[in-house]
Amino acid sequence: MEWRNIYRGMMMGASDVVPGVSGGTIALILGIYDQLILSINGLFSKDWKKHLGFLIPLGMGVLISILVLAQAITWLFEHYPTPTQFAFLGLILGVLPYLFKKADSKHQFKTYHYVLLLIGVGIAAMMGFLNGDERFIIETITPSVYGYLMLAGFIASTAMILPGISGSLILVVIGAYGTILNAVKEMQIDILIVTAIGIGFGIITMSKVIKFFLTNYTYATYAVVIGLVIGSIYVIFPGLPEGMMDWLLSILAFGFGLSVAYMLGQMEYQEVIETE
Repeated sequence: MEWRNIYRGMMMGASDVVPGVSGGTIALILGIYDQLILSINGLFSKDWKKHLGFLIPLGMGVLISILVLAQAITWLFEHYPTPTQFAFLGLILGVLPYLFKKADSKHQFKTYHYVLLLIGVGIAAMMGFLNGDERFIIETITPSVYGYLMLAGFIASTAMILPGISGSLILVVIGAYGTILNAVKEMQIDILIVTAIGIGFGIITMSKVIKFFLTNYTYATYAVVIGLVIGSIYVIFPGLPEGMMDWLLSILAFGFGLSVAYMLGQMEYQEVIETE
């Protein structure tokens, strides 16, 4: 078991409860995105035990984070929304140099790769124009609502695994975010199970699609992924801080995010280089 994946999963889970931040982006920051995709697909291979050893601790971390940190993250966004978003901006900007290095963009990227990158930027940035009510909660649960929540989980999870596209934001747009977040807080097991089934099918489906493109169109895929990450900056950017204290906290939070990205890059990417 790769027990260090518990803390990685906690970071991914914490990001997944925030509309605008993608768990896939955090996986990239942690340097485990490729392995995540391979392990999900590997569940149906003869090496499934090895891949479970990667995924179980990661899943434990995600679950712990959602159950324990969801309220903390929500509190930070309610009381310090601008500094919190600047911390995520620092994380994302801090990891971009590592992504370009991993993609070997200096040697591998041609003109069409940069076109794909710009398309990725545009797709992610468009998410910023989508609106929804994150406070809307479905009060009466019927069989059709269960079906809707399962479909919502499926759609959102396909976005969760894509860097730069927020599964939580998708849930807000389609009107399921408030209901699911409330189910987490109130431990409504029936809603959580139905949603989890949809999420599971969505992650498996999208991971197969991503693996196909990573295998057959590696650098083109990296170009799109980097574009999605860059485009997510527009979605997360909260605007300029208001007031001296907000400016100070936002600058400190941004610096904290950059520092965390740098430290994670040093630890995670150095490990990748040593194993190659």
